[in-house]
Amino acid sequence: MKWVRKASLAILIVFIALQFIQPDRNKSGQVLPTDITNVYSVPENITVFLKNACYDCHSNNTRYPWYTNIQPVGWLLAYHIKRGKAVLNFSDFGSYTARRQMSKLRAIENSLKDGSMPLSSYTFVHKNARLSKEDKTTIIDWITKLKII
Repeated sequence: MKWVRKASLAILIVFIALQFIQPDRNKSGQVLPTDITNVYSVPENITVFLKNACYDCHSNNTRYPWYTNIQPVGWLLAYHIKRGKAVLNFSDFGSYTARRQMSKLRAIENSLKDGSMPLSSYTFVHKNARLSKEDKTTIIDWITKLKII
């Protein structure tokens, strides 16, 4: 029974030590001139949808819930954000070429249609990120109008 106590104590010490290794925060606190809302005329309702359902992983401004201060949860979130921004960053959208912007808009449209975005693991925890069928249709219609221009 002594080894169980020692092992438990060792695990607790490692867990506590891990709490001091925090990942960098993805929070610039500003809206860049290259942000999609500054590049295109984005209606207010679409802006709300994007900020609630997309911006935490696909922009330079993530809202961090309390549990991201607990490791390894914070590391996992930092990894998801890094991957999300590599695929699409709304803060840098204006720096993309016109062709890449259209490609990203098509990808957003397809992700909404097939339900792959926003991630179910994200919407499970963030209820305000859930998009109804009507919300998705509104975003898709807006994207369709942009692609025509």
